[in-house]
Amino acid sequence: MMDTNPKKQIRHDVVMINRKKLDITGVLKVESFDHEEFLLQTEAGFLTIKGKNLHMKNLSLETGQVSIEGIVFAMEYIDEAYQGEKAKGLFGRIFK
Repeated sequence: MMDTNPKKQIRHDVVMINRKKLDITGVLKVESFDHEEFLLQTEAGFLTIKGKNLHMKNLSLETGQVSIEGIVFAMEYIDEAYQGEKAKGLFGRIFK
């Protein structure tokens, strides 16, 4: 008998509405956040969200869902395997 799904299916979605509302699934952990930056550990790697007046509207780590409101300026995935020194620099600042 052949197993058609040997690995767990990774599901991570980001839905942005008018740069003012984000609904994110596949969130494993909220590493840090303030009104200008969020750092989330997701199924697809670490995700930084930068903006203005950011605040968490909803959080459920049981279901892996986070909702953020505010003005979004940038979103970036940080993966040490792909970005090397840039990721180390960010993690160095965060985990001092």
